Amino acid sequence: MRDLTRLAASEIAAGVQRRDLSAQEVCAAALARIERLNPELNAVIGFDREAARSESRTVDERVAKGEALPLAGVPFTVKDNVWVGGRRITQGSKLFMDFIAPRDAWSVERLRALGAVVVGITNCSEFACKGITENLAHGATRNPWDRRLTPGGSSGGAASATAARFAPLALCTDAGGSTRRPAAHCGLVGMKPSAGLVPHPWSFAEPNFGLSVIGQLARTVADAALMLESLIGHDARDLLSVRFAGESRFTSVVDQPPPKTLRIAWSAQLGCGFAIDADVREAIEAAVRSLQADGYAIEIADPAWPAGTAEYPLLALQQAGLAALYGAQLESRRADIDPDLVAQIELGLKTSGAEIARVLLRREEITLALGEFFQRYDLLLCPTAPVTAWPLGQLGPREIGGRPAGLRGHAAFTPLFNYCGAPACSVPVGLVRGLPVGLQVAGPRFEDARVLQFAAHVERIVHREFTPDFGD
Repeated sequence: MRDLTRLAASEIAAGVQRRDLSAQEVCAAALARIERLNPELNAVIGFDREAARSESRTVDERVAKGEALPLAGVPFTVKDNVWVGGRRITQGSKLFMDFIAPRDAWSVERLRALGAVVVGITNCSEFACKGITENLAHGATRNPWDRRLTPGGSSGGAASATAARFAPLALCTDAGGSTRRPAAHCGLVGMKPSAGLVPHPWSFAEPNFGLSVIGQLARTVADAALMLESLIGHDARDLLSVRFAGESRFTSVVDQPPPKTLRIAWSAQLGCGFAIDADVREAIEAAVRSLQADGYAIEIADPAWPAGTAEYPLLALQQAGLAALYGAQLESRRADIDPDLVAQIELGLKTSGAEIARVLLRREEITLALGEFFQRYDLLLCPTAPVTAWPLGQLGPREIGGRPAGLRGHAAFTPLFNYCGAPACSVPVGLVRGLPVGLQVAGPRFEDARVLQFAAHVERIVHREFTPDFGD
């Protein structure tokens, strides 16, 4: 009997649409796997078997009536900061343990309309504002590659669940790398689309003021492309939503080899002198060399960022946002908030309006710098994360590249693309000490098709499956 949890999203949708498979049997396989493996991973923290079974029955009924559903019967998980109507959604926080989402988020509603089935709510760091996935509300999520390690964050529950084959697709958020870095640490594809492509008009208030987007996690680039293609839309209720005029048939583009005429840059330190472990760098550069051997001209080049650009130069924006949203809770419920989040909120309460204005002006300078870079290059390749996954209970590794890591050295390579609204995709390219590492492919805003097309070619060049061992 074939293992339905190994099927790609596209295979499931095609099989259910042809009625070679039923959405109910696909859902049953996903639920059985979650029940068996989730206790050791703690990736899914919201699990409603009957709701999932009911959804899958409805999908089979819709297909039987002749409805064409591009995602028929495809299981997906939802990060615990994105609303699923009628379900408890907590943002990984004790402050929201009694919150029931009043409706589906736009993206959840769209995926369900296309035939996909929610099979679980995945763990995240509190308010999705830390680079690991552990919180006071639900505890720590473990990495399927080594249960002693973190999957990263803030979408660590989604990454752990996807790597463990609970579902082929995971709906996430990404404000500074929260989709891409866990993807790199778990051997997955993580896509951060251009700002404005996927509407997000209602859900929890955003502490990062327009930096966060809805991200896609999958085991293959083709599935990530299918998910993003399904989510592109316009909704005037979202201030940042745009009417996308570019190529949105991502699923057809990823099957085509990218043109050899692409102007591609490789940057090992992203122009900021970021530290990176030597073996991680070598594994990623081996993939770059394979691309060069395949005929792509790849130059070493860095964006000319404004002076002072380094790890999370817009962090004050997040801190001030958290202070605005949750500062009033400190006096009465301090013990219910992660101490690291308490520290961020307290810093935010001390931040002046002038400081926030300077941060927003800095964002404009950073965006201009990346825009200038993309006048000369079509794509930028760089590490997704400079390290492999590290032990549970640590905010990050203690050293990177032989240097003290600091609090955010492990996360330095991803947020600059959020600041610029640019698309970026992490694709696994190798194993270091038995753990996966990712190459990040970034491009100009709204060139998501080009980014995905090249990421798919990286996947073909590397030509290996990244699957943790569950003994099956």
